[in-house]
Order: sequence, then C-alpha cells, then structure tokens
Amino acid sequence: MNISRIFRISLFALMLLAIPASSFAGVFIQVGFAPPVLPVYEQPACPGDGYIWTPGYWAYGPVGYYWVPGTWVIAPEPGFLWTPGYWGWGGGFYAWHPGYWGPHIGFYGGVNYGYGYFGHGYEGGYWSGRTFYYNRSVNNVTVTNVHIYNKTVNNVTVNRVSFNGGNGGINARPGRDEEIAARDRHIDATGVQRKHQDMARENRDLWASNNHGRPAIAATERPADFHGRVVPAKEGGPEFRQPENRGAENRGADNRGMNRENNRDMNRGVPRPQNSERGNMDRPAQREENNRGGRPENTARPNDRGQENRPANRVEENRRPENRVQENRAPENRPSENRGQRMDRPNNSRNDNARQHENGQRQQEKQQKEDKKPH
Repeated sequence: MNISRIFRISLFALMLLAIPASSFAGVFIQVGFAPPVLPVYEQPACPGDGYIWTPGYWAYGPVGYYWVPGTWVIAPEPGFLWTPGYWGWGGGFYAWHPGYWGPHIGFYGGVNYGYGYFGHGYEGGYWSGRTFYYNRSVNNVTVTNVHIYNKTVNNVTVNRVSFNGGNGGINARPGRDEEIAARDRHIDATGVQRKHQDMARENRDLWASNNHGRPAIAATERPADFHGRVVPAKEGGPEFRQPENRGAENRGADNRGMNRENNRDMNRGVPRPQNSERGNMDRPAQREENNRGGRPENTARPNDRGQENRPANRVEENRRPENRVQENRAPENRPSENRGQRMDRPNNSRNDNARQHENGQRQQEKQQKEDKKPH
C-alpha cells in the first residue's frame, strides 16, 4: 500500500508540474469526496490601501485537502475584483473551479466565505476610478489612510458548507450578472497568490489529515507570510477524516496489488499437482509466471486447473474398483468348484448302479448254477 500511495503521489505531482500557470483558470482537479466545512476565523487587519481580501479555501494536492489561509492581496490592476474559487459537484466527483480577477464578481458556487463574500457578489467594497472604498462593517480596516464607508449587510444564513451541489452541497446557480461577468476579461491568480498556495501545501499544520478541519493558520495579513501576523481558526466543523480519493487517484494500481496477493494466496493452497505425477508438475510454475503479469482473469485459473486435474485423479481412484472386481473373481471361481463337485455326484451314482447291476447279474448266475445242480 505504501508503494502504491507513493506512486499515486508522484503521478499527481507530475501532472501538476505539467500544467502551465495559465491553466489555473480551467478545471483540472477532480476529487471523489467532499472537502471539509469552512473553519471560523477572524479577519486580520487590512495592511494598506489597494489590498483586496481573498478568502481562505480548501485546496487539494498529493497530501489530500489542505487549507489555503485567507489573506489581503494587492489587485493586479485598479478596478479588478477577486472572484473566489469553489468546489462543484458534477459527473460523479467534485471539481475545483479556480478563482480569478476581473472587473466584476462572477459566480463562486454560492459559498458563503464571509467578509463580503456571502454567496453572490461582493459587499466588502467597490472601485471608484483608481480608488478602492472599503466597507468597514464587513472588513477589519483600522488604518486611516484609506477610503472607508459603512453599509450594513444582512447576512441571512450562516452556512459553512464549502462546495456546490451534490449530497449536502449548496444549491445555487449563476445569476444573469454572474454569467455576464464570466465573459469579462480575466486575470489568473497572481504570482504571490500561487506562492501563498504552494507554501500552504508544504505546511503540515494546514493538511486536513492533520488538523481535521481546524487549521492552525486560518488567515494571514499578507500573502506567503506564515510567520508574521497570522490568525488561527477559532472553530472547525465535525472532525474530518480523509478517505482515499477513489474518484481521481484510483487508476488500478491498488487493484493490481490486490490481484497479486489473491493469486499468491490461491497458489499457496494448490497442492494438487502432487496427486498426478505425470506431466502436471510443471503447471504450477507456468501459473506463477502468468500471475506476475497482474491479469485479473488469472486469479481463477489455479482453481480451474485444479478442477481439470480432478478427473485424472478420479480415474486413478476408479482403478481401485477394477482391482476389487479382480479380487472378486476368486468368489466367481468358487461356484465353478462347486459345480465340479456337483458333476462328481452323478458319476458316483452311476458307479453304484453299475455295481448293483453286476451284483444282480452275479446273483442270477449263482441262482442258475444252483438250479442246474441235481437234487
């Protein structure tokens, strides 16, 4: 299992390396199970003018799901806003739809990331020319050299589900404005954002398999800075136990390993060639060579061949009744001996009759002689 896991991780890493940076705007990551719920955390203070809040999210890599902390990022150009990425269910798996920069907020799955991203649109601020105005009611803005305003946002439902569609997912579809925004000119995640995600992937404390849905670093003040002002998660969801990714990573490697183990077990329990010494001793070696190929259909051959050997064994076993028949020939001879004894009895009776006849003749001759004597 360790070898197959290393193989899957290496293959997945090669796939990620082969993907160009521009393809981060496309869908290429597919997972067979849902990500954890979004953790609860406080937003760090805005570091300065021109920074846009980008919420944290669960990404997926060779280590499984891992948390990418929310952070403040300078917009790539004035007038651009950040549309967060989201996980969406479809085709039997969860696919990642990466975020992007654009003049309008697009569809991000209806996921409530908080701090202005409440499922649709963005309530955290707006651009006016080259100046960004921050809504202080939903953002942690303490600096004085920025433009601020206060607008209360009625966040009706606090939902921490992190994916759209599927079992337990958010049921949301893009609106008209979001569909129009999808056709705008977009800019992919900036270099510092990609570095931020790469550092999160290398941080074991951010792996869902280790933090179980409650990361130690939930947000940072600046991107790719995990040692400065960071914020831990105050609350996570139900304890997350990461299963194997059957939807994306299973490529038959484990199945081949299972077939090899099954073949070995089945070959261990086949001592039948010892029963037939004529020409069957070489067959087990051929079966082991075939099983090395990892073909699933070979798993049934040892039993089948063992069944083919059974008729030969039965023939040998059936020879014993033939010997029994030969052994029973002696009783068959006994009736013939009895018959011989019966045949002798008539001969004895005939001899007795002859003797009686001779005796009778002698008595008659004797009687005649006596009659001829003179009286």
